[in-house]
Amino acid sequence: MTKQLFIVVLMSLFTTKTFAADLYVRNGGAGGAYSTVTAAINAAAEGDRIIIQPKTNGSAYVENLTINKSLTFVSETAYNRYFIQGTITISPAAGRVVTISSLSSGNFTIYNIVAGGATTGGRTTINLLNCYLNNVNTNQANTTTNISGCTVSGAIAFSHGRCTANKAQNININSTASDTNLATSDVEIYGNISSFGITHSQSNYNFKFYNNFLSAITVLAIKTGSSNEIINNTVYNPNGTDVAPFYINLNNGNTGNIAIMNNASSFVSSVTNACIYNNNNAIVTATYNMFTNAFLTDGNVTQSNNTGSANMNFSNVNYTVTGMNVNAGNPDLEYTDLDLTRNDIGHYGGSNSWSNYWPIDNAGKPQVNYLLTPRSVSSGTLNISGSAFSR
Repeated sequence: MTKQLFIVVLMSLFTTKTFAADLYVRNGGAGGAYSTVTAAINAAAEGDRIIIQPKTNGSAYVENLTINKSLTFVSETAYNRYFIQGTITISPAAGRVVTISSLSSGNFTIYNIVAGGATTGGRTTINLLNCYLNNVNTNQANTTTNISGCTVSGAIAFSHGRCTANKAQNININSTASDTNLATSDVEIYGNISSFGITHSQSNYNFKFYNNFLSAITVLAIKTGSSNEIINNTVYNPNGTDVAPFYINLNNGNTGNIAIMNNASSFVSSVTNACIYNNNNAIVTATYNMFTNAFLTDGNVTQSNNTGSANMNFSNVNYTVTGMNVNAGNPDLEYTDLDLTRNDIGHYGGSNSWSNYWPIDNAGKPQVNYLLTPRSVSSGTLNISGSAFSR
């Protein structure tokens, strides 16, 4: 009975959305469809869905787009991307929600997805799902960006939102100006690959970095009085680095708490051999981290149960870490692995395990891109939240 109830509750999270109307875009306007995406946008009403046919010869719809309504863009052919060669600008407006799924921008670095400016009187929400993109520049004030399952050849730069299961050159959390209409949720970065790492320069929100495979984590600003988490990441840099792989150098005068826990790391030391650097403006706690390097810190770091000179093997081709990190993380039940054994240090450990998100192409099945469940329930209400999208 309990198991059946759990399944019903979980299934209710993933409901089908009803759209006001469907508008089709096809090559040459076949079947009475629109021949350009711009024409469909102009004809659409708020809340409509625009269904775009990938061209059979792989060529692009060559047009710059300005999206000035709440719209959803999807592919007409299941699990195939449509190709738009042009810059896509999303105009801000309070309450506007733009969802783009299964878009390919091609290999043109000048064609990006951008937010057209700050939002006033509310927030703009941008959802990017299962796309191949060049750069994402949505780091405007009062803008939430949720990006999942995307390959980004350049940078993801956004000011607030959730970033899950993407492969990008680098992930930057910053804002062109401070938010005046604050979101109620944290910045969440889960299960990503980033060859240049994560850089956080946002001072409006708490952040959570979980289960990423990357080369560095850099924190340059935080929210005053915030509680932030860097948990179960794998940080690997075999090429040499001038700064510590966990580098905290607050330059905005704010201070807050940063917990660094259950991370696996290996790096080639150059200017510094410190594993964690803190310029003493943040309150940093480091526990149950494991390094192949000698465990050294620079600055004020409260530490316990960290391991240096550990035997671990890393691959930035297969995105794996093996060795002493297995069953070596925080033993508290909260951090238990999916198989209910003790937490593995690194990106496969804990309930936000890498295996939740990868392999990214799950045989064309819908992709769960966020799931939050408690590890134990002693009394009260069981709250489960999650989201998913179909490819």
